[in-house]
Amino acid sequence: MKIAVTGASGFIGQHVVGDLVARGDEVVPIRRPFERGVLAGQLAGATAVVHLAGLIAAPRERDFVAANVDATRIVAQAAGDARVRMVHISSLAAGGPAPASAPRSETDPPHPITPYGRSKLAGERVLAETPGLRWMALRPGVVYGPRDRALFALFRMAARGVLPVVGRSGAAYTFIHVADVVRAIAAAIRSDIDGDAIFVGHPTPVTPRALVDGIRAAVAPGARVIRVPMPLTHAAAFAGEIAQRVTGRPVLINQSRYRELAAEGFVCRVDRLRDRLGVVAAIDLEDGLNTTGEWYRQEGWI
Repeated sequence: MKIAVTGASGFIGQHVVGDLVARGDEVVPIRRPFERGVLAGQLAGATAVVHLAGLIAAPRERDFVAANVDATRIVAQAAGDARVRMVHISSLAAGGPAPASAPRSETDPPHPITPYGRSKLAGERVLAETPGLRWMALRPGVVYGPRDRALFALFRMAARGVLPVVGRSGAAYTFIHVADVVRAIAAAIRSDIDGDAIFVGHPTPVTPRALVDGIRAAVAPGARVIRVPMPLTHAAAFAGEIAQRVTGRPVLINQSRYRELAAEGFVCRVDRLRDRLGVVAAIDLEDGLNTTGEWYRQEGWI
């Protein structure tokens, strides 16, 4: 098949492209800025377009809207014009927080609490509003694995001897190894399901302490674990918000990030992923962190 991919050079995109090529598919990388007329030629003869391009950190809400809503609209319109199926990579953040005791399901009313989450939900709604578009949205939880730069910061800290535990005590999150995300995307491309949003994650929730302990075991068993009190985290978020406004650049922690850390968790059900796409996450946290840490070592990142 001929598959177009936006965000092909990104963390998940590189894994998706490698998987599609290994399957014998023709891959057409689509680069920003997106233009409807140019996309028409790039999508001609394609079976599907996988829309991975987006923004996960930005100093202003309008930046998220431009990248995650407006750009999605252009791709969706071009896909609708070309009668090409669109697999849109959204986020669990579009659904909003939920604890491990009451994981969020796809039928729950969405309640995003950050500009990023609101923009991803708005991007999904663009799909439903686009005439002639056949689409599916995948909502992964925290994605990690080789090439990831988000969790890499914790691996690097561990290698230097210190690991902070940040966030609300007792909170839990849905994690998913990038290889399992790729499997879900491959299944979505080949599926005939239309107009559906599906959470993507491993069925076992992950607490902040379990994550830190797993990283320490993977790369630095002697690293010291330090619990960061929530008041200190809030103060850092306040300072980060000011720095972000002054510099116009994303920061490690701001008020939006604090709202996520102060929530009771981001946990979702994954039965629809199994029932409708036939995908069950195969890589647990221990194995996923071990292979990720080994990749960082081999590549000289740590």
